[in-house]
Amino acid sequence: MPTPILMPALSPTMTEGKLAKWIKKEGDAVKSGDVLAEIETDKATMEVEAVDEGTLGRIVVPAGAENVAVNAPIAYLLNEGESASALDAIGKAAPAVAPKPAPAAPAAAAPAPAAAAPAAAPQTAPAAPAPAAAAPAKDGQRLFASPLARRLAAEANLDLARIPGSGPHGRIVKSDIESAKASGVAAAPAAAPAAAAPAPRPAAAAPAAPPTPLPTEGFTELPLSTMRKVIARRLMESKQTIPHFYLTVEAEIDALLALRTQLNAKAPEGVKLSVNDLVIKACGMALARVPRANAIWGGDKILLNKTCDVSVAVALDDGLITPVIRSADKKGLAAISTEMKALADRAKAGKLLPEEYSGGAFSLSNLGMFGIKEFAAVINPPQGSILAVGKGEQRAVVKGGALAVATMMSCTISCDHRVIDGAIGAQFLDQIKKLLEDPITMML
Repeated sequence: MPTPILMPALSPTMTEGKLAKWIKKEGDAVKSGDVLAEIETDKATMEVEAVDEGTLGRIVVPAGAENVAVNAPIAYLLNEGESASALDAIGKAAPAVAPKPAPAAPAAAAPAPAAAAPAAAPQTAPAAPAPAAAAPAKDGQRLFASPLARRLAAEANLDLARIPGSGPHGRIVKSDIESAKASGVAAAPAAAPAAAAPAPRPAAAAPAAPPTPLPTEGFTELPLSTMRKVIARRLMESKQTIPHFYLTVEAEIDALLALRTQLNAKAPEGVKLSVNDLVIKACGMALARVPRANAIWGGDKILLNKTCDVSVAVALDDGLITPVIRSADKKGLAAISTEMKALADRAKAGKLLPEEYSGGAFSLSNLGMFGIKEFAAVINPPQGSILAVGKGEQRAVVKGGALAVATMMSCTISCDHRVIDGAIGAQFLDQIKKLLEDPITMML
């Protein structure tokens, strides 16, 4: 049976995407690691690699198709020994697109019944097989396996969580299943009985009044990119569901600026530390000192991050993205600076890999280079906090009972009150302030 090639989820927030370009064409031989297509995700335009070998038998989603749902078949791969006639049973299914919400029905004049009847299940095209189910989690991480590997594992009753992957980015492929079958060490445990399906929810009430119509004159319409749609959805979700609270401190950074000048004078060629590089280091070390702040909301639990990762906001032409500096507390300033520059360059070119912008419990947003004195940032769910850094500017301060001039920088942290209480947030922000004001301690 031909193997479906599914629309991949190339970021944790991706539910749909645009198939920008096919690299392979029907009839081309494909081997593991070959680039098949380019997908425009909510974060970047990325290449999709093959995880199985065979011949590209049929493309069912053409280049340029938008709103293609994650896990929808986009093409079919003929396995070794299969002919094109094997595709006849599949048919020519229409590209699967993410469903759009139906317009709200007008309110009925008659009283509503006590309980709404469940909505009829949408019909699916019989020609297209259902996408393969996701593999079980391994240590809280998502497992990646090709559709063919999933099918072979199910047929052989093998547990994918116990099979190491040798494909691109650790993906489990056909050869891994064959090795596991030969060794006999990955037998799956007996499946638990299926849980009862939840009762259907009552239909949502129609709005009391129609929305205010949009203006039709004096405006130029800009189509929403995939990234802009996701930014709008996730930030609205953040403000509506996360109880934000805010804390602000002023850090004196004259010592930090002096240290930066000294380090840049002695730095190797190609390395030039920015103020933001030192702030990243300070945030990583503060997370290590206050581990309770290095957390995310898990619904029915709080999850503590085992590493002190700092997601750093990078502005793009049509949005922003937050590549992650992993274990920032353990890296030297030169390493942080070099890595951050490389991540920012790849972000602006749309070439970041999912693992480079996923994870972490804390973000940093710095608008000081734009002259912004102070601001409060919106938490990036499911993270627990985000630090907003303003510009450093000379201000009058009191030292030893006398007026003096110092370079001050505002730092405002937004915290999820479900995860971080006020005292924890204050301790975390205080550690950041201490490290910024005594930066030599970051060198120890």
